[in-house]
Amino acid sequence: MSSHHIVREKQEPALLVLGLHSFSFELLGQLLEWSPTVIAVPATAKVLHDNGIKIDWIIAESRYKPLQLDIKIMPAGNDSPVEAALKYLVTNSYPAVNVVTDELQLKDFFYFTDKIGLVIYHNNRKIYAVRSGFSKWKPAGELIDLLTHPHELHLSGLESVGHHQFKTTHDGFFSLEFDQPAMFIAEKL
Repeated sequence: MSSHHIVREKQEPALLVLGLHSFSFELLGQLLEWSPTVIAVPATAKVLHDNGIKIDWIIAESRYKPLQLDIKIMPAGNDSPVEAALKYLVTNSYPAVNVVTDELQLKDFFYFTDKIGLVIYHNNRKIYAVRSGFSKWKPAGELIDLLTHPHELHLSGLESVGHHQFKTTHDGFFSLEFDQPAMFIAEKL
């Protein structure tokens, strides 16, 4: 018996591709598996196009000539490419986005942490925003980096192994309690 999956528009996270220098095409293929809305910048659009990947939007000036016929142009105006893309996705009710980038400026993402599910892939790490009370099951010895540093932080199931880096103490849940709306954490891919 075969299984058929119906994927509705916006059901899967959109994909924002800002940089691909340190990202594996195998993982990119996994992110593209369910045909998400793909947003790129001119530099990554060329790489995606050369690899036969369909692009929906390019963040560029309106005079930019896309490599594929049915690509729409998203001018950034006074916004960064990240802000322009995330504003578009939030306005159009996308529930989540995967972001692939070579350069990471977490400040570009903070405003959106309560508006859209964010997963950022950078330097062989998966980065995401969590709210206070977050918990996740991990095997013992897994590394977790805390990329933002609240004043009040209470951890369980983690022990410090270095500068803002922690290791899970046992197979099971670790949890984070803190005093700000959200914080970013990272796991190795």
